[in-house]
Amino acid sequence: MEWHVYVLLCSNNNFYTGTTNNLEKRYEKHKAGKGAKYTRAFKPIRIIYSEKLDGKILALAREREIKSWTRDQKIVKLGLSTDI
Repeated sequence: MEWHVYVLLCSNNNFYTGTTNNLEKRYEKHKAGKGAKYTRAFKPIRIIYSEKLDGKILALAREREIKSWTRDQKIVKLGLSTDI
């Protein structure tokens, strides 16, 4: 089954990283305030990065890796716009 690791830009200008097997549905939950506790407090503005992986285990490992990086490392390593 295909899984996604994703990074959201939130209303406090910070990043939220998560995993899902249905990116569109998960993002809608975040926007509706029914996602993670963090995105209930700091509403998501947009998806700024997503990556498809083959399986939940790989997705969770990649999520852990991305979460271990600083904001600046995420911008560089994920190729995010520097105006975020």
